Amino acid sequence: MFRRTFWFSTGVAAGVWATTKVNRKLRQLTPESLAAAAADKALEAGARLKDRAVGFALDVRENMARREAELGEALGINEDPALPAPRRYPAIENTTYSQQKNPYNRNEDH
Repeated sequence: MFRRTFWFSTGVAAGVWATTKVNRKLRQLTPESLAAAAADKALEAGARLKDRAVGFALDVRENMARREAELGEALGINEDPALPAPRRYPAIENTTYSQQKNPYNRNEDH
């Protein structure tokens, strides 16, 4: 009798375990779950790619600044020249337009 009870409970436990495993796997294979997993993987890959791109850009800037300093030292142009004052001249002077009044105001139509 003990033997029958042992094997019965062992079978029940194995059935519960197998059913649980199958249900978990079925939930993982639903379209919603697959889409969520794919989105998570894409986000992780994008974050890794972004980190690599930022690291590459920082390396390029650092090496560019170092190389500019080397070239400036070799050519003797490391001094910072004073920048000229910004010009305040308009690109095109139109004195006739500023003196005339525009008879047509487009804002009145609205």
